[in-house]
Amino acid sequence: MRKIGLILRHEIITALSRPGYLLFAFGLPLLGMLIFLGVTLTRGEGAIEEGGAETQEDTELDVEGYVDNSGMIQQMPEDLPSGILIPFNDEDQAHEAMEAGDITAYYIIPEDYMARGVFIYVHPNNSPFSSHGQDWVMRWTMTFNMLGGDMELASRVWAPMYLTITNLDPAPNIDRYTEEDCSSPGYQCESNALVQMLPFGVVILFFVFTSISSGQLLTNITKEKQNRMMEVLILSVDPREMLAGKIIGLGFVSLLQVTFWAVTMFIMLKVGGNTLNLPENFSIPTMVLFWWLVLFLLGYAITACLMGGIGALVPDTKAASQGSWIVLLPFMVGYFFAVTPLGQQDPHGIVSTLLSIFPLTAPVVMIMRVTIGSVPIWQLLLTVLLMMVTVLLIIRSVARMFRAQTLLSGQPFSVGRYFRALVGQV
Repeated sequence: MRKIGLILRHEIITALSRPGYLLFAFGLPLLGMLIFLGVTLTRGEGAIEEGGAETQEDTELDVEGYVDNSGMIQQMPEDLPSGILIPFNDEDQAHEAMEAGDITAYYIIPEDYMARGVFIYVHPNNSPFSSHGQDWVMRWTMTFNMLGGDMELASRVWAPMYLTITNLDPAPNIDRYTEEDCSSPGYQCESNALVQMLPFGVVILFFVFTSISSGQLLTNITKEKQNRMMEVLILSVDPREMLAGKIIGLGFVSLLQVTFWAVTMFIMLKVGGNTLNLPENFSIPTMVLFWWLVLFLLGYAITACLMGGIGALVPDTKAASQGSWIVLLPFMVGYFFAVTPLGQQDPHGIVSTLLSIFPLTAPVVMIMRVTIGSVPIWQLLLTVLLMMVTVLLIIRSVARMFRAQTLLSGQPFSVGRYFRALVGQV
């Protein structure tokens, strides 16, 4: 154990002394957090200056203007507050009113609106970090006028149906989204791009973290073989102890990195609802953070052990880069499925469920499903159990490769030899 501890300590100190690691692990998320706080404070001060003593309810809808070159707007819907849309003769007049603060934005309705169905929305502060923008007001007004001012008909066209589904399948966790739901991340929230693409971003981050972390183990082993340091190490430590020390050491460093990123992102989503323009009912359960870390740790353990086996067989760094695709191939299959609409639009379908349970694709696919939510607890526990069993089996196989005869052989790497070694035939 003492020798494992020494190797573990060496790997941690080496990683923490690399400027590139420190910048990526702590610098980038910290910079993002500072920018986020700056935007939050700026918007908070602006709201105080603009809002004064008015309540939030008093400023729920902003006063906007419009230039109707089509002559479509003859009357305003009865359910809109009076004076919420102010007509102007031309764009210059509307722009001057916006500059003077009389209106917050304005619309330009072209003459050929009926032919093209396009109008222009001019807003000075419409961004992903802004809660401003209410173009639905004009869309509702145009719908109302195109239907001759018939409120009942316009309401029916605006929301053509209220769908009720009777699910004959008793399984409670099968969810076919029948209407927009922005309470959790996923494709079902069509009105907010950040909420919709959040699972996509989480999958990319965890794929990058796992690939880089496990790849670092392979790089360290092949460099030590190339510069003959491996010969010195084998004289003083058992190869299996060396493998254990490297995997645990780099695993600790990787977990530290992903934890900092995950906690930073989690805090921003928890406290930054207004700044990020998140829906009021949006939430991410705290347990999601726990499952993120568990799945990352197990995913790292699987890929790192397999990368360690490649490192034991390859003679140099060039051969290592050529052999690493064997380990990353099933991992990438899960990644490409998780980031495509096929996976994210049906996260609890048969294919998604099977890929999230299969140990070699589970890390990224299950992380995507956990981020979206509504994953049955038995599937999570089964996935974790299968991944733990897989880690133990791979460690046993790779440990057989970590012996002096294999590490110092210098034989060229081959896929067949690698798989034979995994099953104990080399």
